[in-house]
Amino acid sequence: MKHSIHQLITFIFISILISCQNESPNAQVNLSDSKPAKNEPQFKRYHIKSGIVKYKTRINGKVMGSTIEGTGTQELYFKNWGAMELKKSDEKKITHINIFGQKKTEVEHTKTIDKLDNGKSYSVDEKNKVIYVRQDPAINMLKNMGQEDIAKAGENMLKSLGGKKTGTEKVIGYTCDVWQIPGGKQWIYKGVPLKIQMSLMGITTTNEATEAKFNVPVPDKYFVLPDYPVQQMPGFKNDPNRTKDMKQRDEKLRKMSFKQYKEMLQKNDPKTFKNMSENDLKMSYKLMKKIADNGK
Repeated sequence: MKHSIHQLITFIFISILISCQNESPNAQVNLSDSKPAKNEPQFKRYHIKSGIVKYKTRINGKVMGSTIEGTGTQELYFKNWGAMELKKSDEKKITHINIFGQKKTEVEHTKTIDKLDNGKSYSVDEKNKVIYVRQDPAINMLKNMGQEDIAKAGENMLKSLGGKKTGTEKVIGYTCDVWQIPGGKQWIYKGVPLKIQMSLMGITTTNEATEAKFNVPVPDKYFVLPDYPVQQMPGFKNDPNRTKDMKQRDEKLRKMSFKQYKEMLQKNDPKTFKNMSENDLKMSYKLMKKIADNGK
């Protein structure tokens, strides 16, 4: 299923908070641990050196005559303050469709593995038995802003987009900062999300930690990816023509008014636009403007 513009915006938004080659598309990539270049500062994604966290996932809601429910699990392993991280998820979603008296049930089972290695992002495509690699856009954006403490920079970005810290609550015994954000709520422990609840177009997804261990040894075996060919992520190779297109796009977004942005979104993705509140639209507009500004 293709991501809507709203889902993409939310993904970038969360990535900034919790995070916060010049190769041909078929080039093989070395999967050994990469290290920051000499004299390059160590970026801290979290305020904890290492950790192992396990989560449960719940999905429920109604949209366009369909009822959606689902469950799943997620595992998070990280070390070096989050510079090295691997996340695995296993999710089952059931959709009960009832349109004009026609009823049917669809079951979707999804497994994902994503790894972050000092700014490089690896995504495992189990269906095609391939691993895609690219530079992580959220971390690159913060690096370009000169931010070393990415967890702190993520909080500042969150505030500028309308996020508010509303207090503290405990999740599995850890005292978390609670953030109210457009479309959801997050419980953050020293930069690590222990609970995330997001609502998009009538569907609520909750990821909540069931157990966590911090500042413990995390063996290298937890960061090993399947033995699949590794390719540059399509559309993310260092192509001079693409770079020119991206600069032109960013320049257009920098000059775009909120009214023009709404008109563009309504034209390109009318279904998503219809289901977005005015606050969601304003949040997405601010975020896209910030990303465009940082692309100068």
